[in-house]
Amino acid sequence: MKAILVEELGGPEKLVYRDHEIGPPEPGRVTISVKYAGVNFPDTLIIRGKYQFQPELPFSPGGEVAGVIKDVGPDVTEFKVGDRVVSGTSWGGFAEEVQGFAFNTHHLPDDVSFRDAAAVLMTHGTVIHALKDRAKLQQGETLAILGASGGVGTAAIQLGKLVGANVIACASTDEKLDFCKSIGADILHKYSPDNIKSALKDLTGGKGADVIFDAIGGNYTEQAFRAIAPMGRYLVVGFASGSVPSIPLNLPLLKSASLTGVFWGNFFRNYPDENKANIQELLKMILEQQINPVIDSEFPLEQAQNALEKIENRKVKGKILLTNI
Repeated sequence: MKAILVEELGGPEKLVYRDHEIGPPEPGRVTISVKYAGVNFPDTLIIRGKYQFQPELPFSPGGEVAGVIKDVGPDVTEFKVGDRVVSGTSWGGFAEEVQGFAFNTHHLPDDVSFRDAAAVLMTHGTVIHALKDRAKLQQGETLAILGASGGVGTAAIQLGKLVGANVIACASTDEKLDFCKSIGADILHKYSPDNIKSALKDLTGGKGADVIFDAIGGNYTEQAFRAIAPMGRYLVVGFASGSVPSIPLNLPLLKSASLTGVFWGNFFRNYPDENKANIQELLKMILEQQINPVIDSEFPLEQAQNALEKIENRKVKGKILLTNI
């Protein structure tokens, strides 16, 4: 089969496209013939050796796929050859075939397309875990989203509005903010580290945001935290700025606010039943057209380098997919 491979750690230009074999599925795994693979910010980190975990070289990036079961491991009973599925793989998805974890592989309803499923698993899976399990976001609360036009940001807008929250979308350009407005954001803010604190205060009548969803990090984090409401919940989702911040711990003390980590990879490994319930809820939302995956663009598998460069250059509004169809 063909795959995009990391043979040397580095940027997207280091990727190679060549034949690669993965062997029969190991215990607890399923082999999936990939139809679509989602492209996400963590893929830009794992190819450089900068992600929370790191596979041995050579490996293929790609943490989520949708496709058809080709084979099952010796101890797997819940799937059979031919089943339509969506799967969280952590890596390996930028390929014609991948081994997925059975505990994070999910049956795909006939009326949910491979395309839509591959566009929501990691992003919306992260966000439903963040807003429901970690922040317990409530109707009528204010949700501020840093990096609102990206993959997890657009998912946070959609799921925040479904809860009934008042959503403040924070992004770096007018074009990105117009896009956020088009998918449901209530309030728009063109942010910088210098204005995020005062803006979130002003936009909430001085109270601050009840929940802040931060996928950016860097110089934004402390200033945004200073604008959190009393008893607020600050969700640490990622560091797209490239910098891991630190904040004075007297800030959460003074606000009686929570600083809460959100790592979907840890969640689906350690709480597979709870994760499966979340993913089934998301698939039902797609079926009932409560959420519509926002697709920025699609690339053929061999052009994965271009897809990752687009993410790194912050040119993405929504989700990028690779296709093997």
